[in-house]
Amino acid sequence: MLSEQAIKEIARLQEKNFRSQAAGVGRDLLNRINTDVPHAIIISGIRRCGKSTLLKQLMQRAGECNFFNFDDSRADGFDLGDFEKLDTVFREIHGELGCYYFDEVQLVPGWERYVRGELDLGKKFVITGSNASMLSRELGTRLTGRHLTYELFPFSYSEALRAKDQSPSLSSFSEYVERGGFPEYVRIGTQDILQQLFKDIIARDVVVRYGLRNAAMVQSLASYLLSNVGSEFSYSKLAKTFGVTTKSITEYVSYFEASYMLFTVPMFSCSYRKTLVNPKKVYGIDPGFIKANTVSFTNNNGSLLENIVYLHLRRSHPSGSIFYYKGKRECDFIVVEKNRPVQAIQVCHKLTKDNLQREIGGVTEAMDELKIGKGLIITMDETDKFDGVNVLPAWKWLTSGPEEQE
Repeated sequence: MLSEQAIKEIARLQEKNFRSQAAGVGRDLLNRINTDVPHAIIISGIRRCGKSTLLKQLMQRAGECNFFNFDDSRADGFDLGDFEKLDTVFREIHGELGCYYFDEVQLVPGWERYVRGELDLGKKFVITGSNASMLSRELGTRLTGRHLTYELFPFSYSEALRAKDQSPSLSSFSEYVERGGFPEYVRIGTQDILQQLFKDIIARDVVVRYGLRNAAMVQSLASYLLSNVGSEFSYSKLAKTFGVTTKSITEYVSYFEASYMLFTVPMFSCSYRKTLVNPKKVYGIDPGFIKANTVSFTNNNGSLLENIVYLHLRRSHPSGSIFYYKGKRECDFIVVEKNRPVQAIQVCHKLTKDNLQREIGGVTEAMDELKIGKGLIITMDETDKFDGVNVLPAWKWLTSGPEEQE
């Protein structure tokens, strides 16, 4: 619980600081968000990916609004009862404004009860949060049917180009493979930023949030998975490797996913049971983040390229719609829309006479088995076509329109 005077001082200082900051690079997500709806707008994503900047851009578009950041050490102790005091402070500062912009609101237990009550009075809310599972659980209990959720990732390749005033090319894409898209790291270039972010996520979003005891083991597990992006894993094998139960490993991986640090991709099968029991593949939130927190990616740009392709697909497709294919051969990605496979994508750093038949065979087998009309192979810098399978450089594919990405 905080005093009304303390809340007033925090709110004034936050607003002064928030409005003095630059608006930053316009995010692709900005034009997709319509705040003029009778729903709470939820923006979720990993720490430091630019949620606060996007919130500022939305506020500039909307005009004067109430703002409060709950991820502020001065606001520690803010509880559900303090929202009434915050409303009083907002009226004193701005008068009767019906729009609220809240940063990291999930840190206040019961926040959704307050938001639901104000929504019923016609108020508008734009809210950010960095934990997908907590947000979804709270939204599901109190705000069912009253919220729209958007996911924000670090800069895409296109956004990174805008941030640096660069053009699409092999050179600029190679730089993106190395540095990734966390806005602060793109601007400053110090790897310590991404290493500290990794530690903060483990400590605050996983260990403390879920009351875990063995922090060192949890961090080692996360490092191991980041070191193996693009590879298959099984919960049972990880359990043996780290000396814990399969149930614990399953929970830990779900916590990593909830923090947006890692993503898992299941094998495609028409049998739901086979999808559940077969090994999954793992991908990380950002290529720069992966390189900064592992020692295995010095010369492994093929896996980073595959990771970047996954992230591009994930930005435009919801969780649960991206799979990998495994028959006699393998195909890296199967995209499903309306319960139907619509796209088969293979990723290869460079096509050679030694791997050409294998890579083409993986795509064409998936296309034949799943009745997909077109296939695609994405490489670093090659353009070609084989048996109905297009070959495109990643830097062109990532900056092209949907009709050119097939």
